[in-house]
Amino acid sequence: MTQLVQLRTRRPPSREPDALGAALEQALGDPSRVLTRPIDVIAYASDASVYRLVPRAVVRPRSEAEVQALFTLSHARNVPLTFRAAGTSLSGQAVTYGILVDVSTGWDRVEVLDDGLRVRTQPGAIGEHVNDVLRARARRIGPDPASIDACMMGGIVANNASGMCCGVVESSYHTLDSIRVVLPSGLVLDTADANAGELLRARAPALDAGLRELRQRILEDAALAQRIRSKYRIKNTTGYSINALLDYEQPIDILAHLLVGSEGTLGFISEVVLRTFHDAPAKRTGLLLFEDTAAAFEAVAPFAESGARAIELMDDACLRAVDAGAALGLDLATLPRTVAALLVEYQCENEAALAALREAEHTALARVSPLFEPIFEDAPARRAALWKLRKGLYPSAGATKRSGETVVIEDVAFPLARLPGATKALKALFVEHGYERALLFGHAKDGNCHFVITPSFNDGADITRYDIFMSALVDLVVAHDGSLKAEHGTGRNIAPFVEREWGADAYRLMRDLKALFDPKNLLNPGVIITSDPAAHVTDLKGLPTVDAEVDRCVECGFCEPVCPSRRLTTTPRQRIAVRRELARLADGGGDPVFRASLERDFAHSVVDTCAADGMCATVCPVHIDTGTLVKRLRSEGHGPRSRRAATWLARRFRWLEAMMVLGVRAGHVVEWLIGAPAIATITRLFERVLGTRLPKWSLAIPFVPRRRTHALPRAPEAVFFPSCMTRMMGRPRGEERSLTDVVRILAERAGVEVLVPDDATGACCGLTFGSKGYVDGHRLLVEQLVERMWTWSRAGAIPVVLDATSCLAGLLGATSLMSDDVRKRFAALRVVDLAAFVRDTLAPRLTLQRLDRRIVLHPTCASRKLDEGVAMRTVAELCAARVDVPVKLSCCGMAGDRGLFFPELSATAVANERGEVAALEGVAGHYANNLACEIGMTQSTAIPYASFLYLVEEASRTAP
Repeated sequence: MTQLVQLRTRRPPSREPDALGAALEQALGDPSRVLTRPIDVIAYASDASVYRLVPRAVVRPRSEAEVQALFTLSHARNVPLTFRAAGTSLSGQAVTYGILVDVSTGWDRVEVLDDGLRVRTQPGAIGEHVNDVLRARARRIGPDPASIDACMMGGIVANNASGMCCGVVESSYHTLDSIRVVLPSGLVLDTADANAGELLRARAPALDAGLRELRQRILEDAALAQRIRSKYRIKNTTGYSINALLDYEQPIDILAHLLVGSEGTLGFISEVVLRTFHDAPAKRTGLLLFEDTAAAFEAVAPFAESGARAIELMDDACLRAVDAGAALGLDLATLPRTVAALLVEYQCENEAALAALREAEHTALARVSPLFEPIFEDAPARRAALWKLRKGLYPSAGATKRSGETVVIEDVAFPLARLPGATKALKALFVEHGYERALLFGHAKDGNCHFVITPSFNDGADITRYDIFMSALVDLVVAHDGSLKAEHGTGRNIAPFVEREWGADAYRLMRDLKALFDPKNLLNPGVIITSDPAAHVTDLKGLPTVDAEVDRCVECGFCEPVCPSRRLTTTPRQRIAVRRELARLADGGGDPVFRASLERDFAHSVVDTCAADGMCATVCPVHIDTGTLVKRLRSEGHGPRSRRAATWLARRFRWLEAMMVLGVRAGHVVEWLIGAPAIATITRLFERVLGTRLPKWSLAIPFVPRRRTHALPRAPEAVFFPSCMTRMMGRPRGEERSLTDVVRILAERAGVEVLVPDDATGACCGLTFGSKGYVDGHRLLVEQLVERMWTWSRAGAIPVVLDATSCLAGLLGATSLMSDDVRKRFAALRVVDLAAFVRDTLAPRLTLQRLDRRIVLHPTCASRKLDEGVAMRTVAELCAARVDVPVKLSCCGMAGDRGLFFPELSATAVANERGEVAALEGVAGHYANNLACEIGMTQSTAIPYASFLYLVEEASRTAP
């Protein structure tokens, strides 16, 4: 036990941050892409696994030449190098004590080839983004891991990830067309080049000859060759893909396929071309409940024979972890504790083929005995809801773990004939070693079982128990001739056991293979190949108790693609990692200089630059909203005087609004006199003098609307409440009409009487106060607005339409702030988003002409959270011939006014979307559905964005 604790608490070697950092800056030629501050290295010290290694530096290269320079520096200084894309690795493949090379940005190009039959991608492209690009041609990539919305192609290929429907034959290995790699020697090879084999032989003769020798060694050992062939009949990512040495003759082809599944230990994959598959448009998904896993397994064969493409197992613990009862309309408490489920999906070319498959489905159902009539769904939304249960299982386990526990996920595979017996023995193993709360699920059709256990790694006894369990697990898998790792990669957790699964001859082959590519063992050492028998219990990630929000997080990284600050400071996962590190340092003392640096940078990197838009909660399977945590931290940072001042301003919001209107008008005057750049210079000067951030003026800021008088409607059908921002700056540049004017115009054309309250001035949803952590001011404004809406709507008799979806989302999220009476009134109100109002009330009564133009929509994050973006797109498609929503759609980072204080937040948040939109040809308009977001997009893309209502107005104006 003592030895294990010592291994667990082993510290990295001396960092030498200045010397190494300076060398890295020289190698990249850009200090901004070399990160050595404590807050930066802590942010990257974890991936989705149970391991934590603090890197000496994090670097962000932009080219293969810079990667070559990093290899040279690594060898010269004898410092390990590890490449990382999304960091969703489950076995510790993406963490290091050396140099961590982050390729999640600047490496995301996707190119469709042969009309979609092939696709070329870089390692930083998100897997689902690649599918989104291919979807226009009804194609998809083969791998379909549950994390595909977050994981990137570098990890998908390097780990040979598969997934629910991928099986064995559609993996990266079997769909690889060509690969481009930078070897540790610096040699760049593109296997698509006709002379790539000759280049390998000429520039790396030892590697070429070594690959030939390894192949010959296998061919001369019939037992080893048979062992390799049999191991890959089921899913297997334990060790290297040494089947390449049998499957291919030429060294260049062997090299290409060895890189698949090599987990970043043999070279850097800078580009890959994969063959794609037809994306069957017709799908049918069903969920069946059985008395126990044995009964579920008996049903696998009938459904597999009926043509089911996916058959996923979930045991009782899984169903409870994801609250499947709510989705199914069942009370799980009334079911046996042994209950198990199968998620079954059929995929076909068209509805007719799917109808034919229903006969096969009925035949399969006749051979099985589910507890209830099975639920089968054709509708995409319902199907997605069923799949969400399955895809969120691993992170959802975070909701079941106790404070201080971590989440370990492993995936084993067995020959199908042995699956029931092996699974039964596996469940007994959980009980024997004290992991009774384990979750068991997986790809039943492929004999692939995932399991989740929640040990604590905060003391030696728990680590020893885990060590003993892992040894027993290895014995069980080997006894059933299975795979210790089916699809998650060997990583660090299984590296000590590769030889036990494969045998001495195969493992010796793998060690020789590693030495051929990386003789100094500097490329991701400790992954796949290790000489440390206790590597799996070394550098474990102990989780201190911190916050309710933080303690549930398993650091899976699902949140990162939607985070606006991901390219500027930190992501939700990283914010939590830093918060945990401060807790560790507080518990154990630690380096006071290191801790002081973390605390100094915490405010800017963790608190100030968080948009607090809540998008992280929409993709987090356990709905962790890091924005809520950040708003609480902001609130805790305010002193009594600051709180009183905020409440005083909230009580006088009418006055504050008038001051803001004067400020906007004055800004436009000053801009006319001296120009926007001069204003920016003056603002920066004042920031230095005052020592605080100030809002920045930009050419994206609209004008104050002109005041117009209108007769009050006699029998209004709705109330239109213009948000405070719309009232203060709701007239776009170059437009005479404000957004409120356009609403009135459309309502008049549709013959709909709409009330725009004369006393709207001074009313606000309080979102800005809430975002800044001023709870009392937020509560005051929310309750005042609800009371006004109650009056305007005649006690809820007519709907209240809000032009800012963020205000609607803010009100829905602020019910806990309301008093009981106010909450009851709010519940009785019909509060409607403007896009939905236009779609459901105005558009059916308008005569719209579809304009012959291409437009781009930016559905805001609030509208996506409330699923209101669909309404805007529906209306836009009535008004324009072609409507594009960017694949790389992102939150604009404005977060109300935060993008004015931190314009760099908005600029980096939309960097990918900006590039995609700029590349589109023939676009005649760019539209959103929130004024703050329109400002942010205009400011950050230099492309004018306006409310989609201006499009609707034009389409209704030009109608015959």
